[in-house]
Amino acid sequence: MSNIVIGIEGLVGSGKTSICRELLNYIPNSIILHGGNLYRGIVYALMSNSNKIDLAHLKSNIQNADIKNIMDKLKINIEIENRESIVYVDGVKMDEDALQSEENSIAVSIAGANAQNEKFYQFAHQLIDKYKETANIIVSGRDLMKIYPELDYHFFITASLEERIKRKMIQYGENSDYEEVKNNIVARDKIQQEAGYYTIYNNTIEIDVTDCKSANESAKKVLEKLNFDII
Repeated sequence: MSNIVIGIEGLVGSGKTSICRELLNYIPNSIILHGGNLYRGIVYALMSNSNKIDLAHLKSNIQNADIKNIMDKLKINIEIENRESIVYVDGVKMDEDALQSEENSIAVSIAGANAQNEKFYQFAHQLIDKYKETANIIVSGRDLMKIYPELDYHFFITASLEERIKRKMIQYGENSDYEEVKNNIVARDKIQQEAGYYTIYNNTIEIDVTDCKSANESAKKVLEKLNFDII
């Protein structure tokens, strides 16, 4: 049987990354391509001190910018380590906490909604094809049906706003502020909704994980929908 590609999208803070990592434990010969982290790496590098670009500058200048061209200029690429994609910028491994920060998250939402993504999507499609030759692919990110229409499964993970706020506050640590986290999620939801990133397609399988007590429990909801031999 040929290898498959499983796309995982969802609302901000719904636990997509954690679900993907749990799926690794059940789907044989599988790897995760963190498409979102690759995009996050591009935006993070673009806004680093050496490039002197802040959020206001990004908002004003990202319109129609070619994300793939920026990626190449900043020497950004990914490698597979421990069955997951890792982002490197000019040979330096990126810290995931930095990529997932509140500031970088809102910047990524703005960039994704306004930049020119066509060449980046083509690159991502080729990347999936490359790794599919030897492994089952779990890919997380945005706009996956446009990036890879051949997805064998397209999941969209949802959860209540309150549950998503709770999960993000745990992620950001004890000093996180409830209203700030809430406003961040609501703002990103709006940007991504308007950009079409929350589109539900005919083949999309929606999974509500509001009541799930763990990432493993959420992942098992996904597994129930797979017509695939799992461990």
